[in-house]
Amino acid sequence: MQESLTRDTRLALDLALTVRHDGRGGVADDLADPAGLTTWIRAHPEIVPDAAAFTADRASLTAVRDLRAAVRAPFAHAVRPAELSRADAARLLPVPEAVARLNAAAARTPTVPVLHWPEGAEPAVHARAADGAHDLTAALAQATIAFLAGPDRQRLRARHAPRCMRCFLKEHPRQEWCRPSCGNRAGVARHHDRHKTVQGA
Repeated sequence: MQESLTRDTRLALDLALTVRHDGRGGVADDLADPAGLTTWIRAHPEIVPDAAAFTADRASLTAVRDLRAAVRAPFAHAVRPAELSRADAARLLPVPEAVARLNAAAARTPTVPVLHWPEGAEPAVHARAADGAHDLTAALAQATIAFLAGPDRQRLRARHAPRCMRCFLKEHPRQEWCRPSCGNRAGVARHHDRHKTVQGA
């Protein structure tokens, strides 16, 4: 993920991308169990205070997975008329339900802006729970809402490769894929479809 992306954009995308095609016809889920969520949170230390000591339990896993389901539906809505993924379409919530879930989760923990200005870096603002408590899903929901309401949403695209379940941010006008291997798979699939059509003629 590019360093230039905002914290909210990166968190929203990273959460959505924790479920993806596994390359073998199935689905890989980084949040399949509490250990997976623990690893993911520790890789995103800005989400919770003392992330290095964070250990997920079943309740936090369920809450984050439910929130992720609410994140993926507005992503699909944002990339219309393209589909987010044929592999994912049956799992997507209706957009109004997803938005209601996001708003409810975001409201659980009031936050205040906190300025961070490390030496040699630009100042940045991060949200922190106003009362010192922290609700994981609230932080993720607030980041997602900020992304969906911000300018980066306009660059969100669905990958067109077969069986793909991922989105990416378009970086230049001709970009069609998040990486070359994705484009290669799509080219092979188009060739296969053309070959089948010729044989059936």
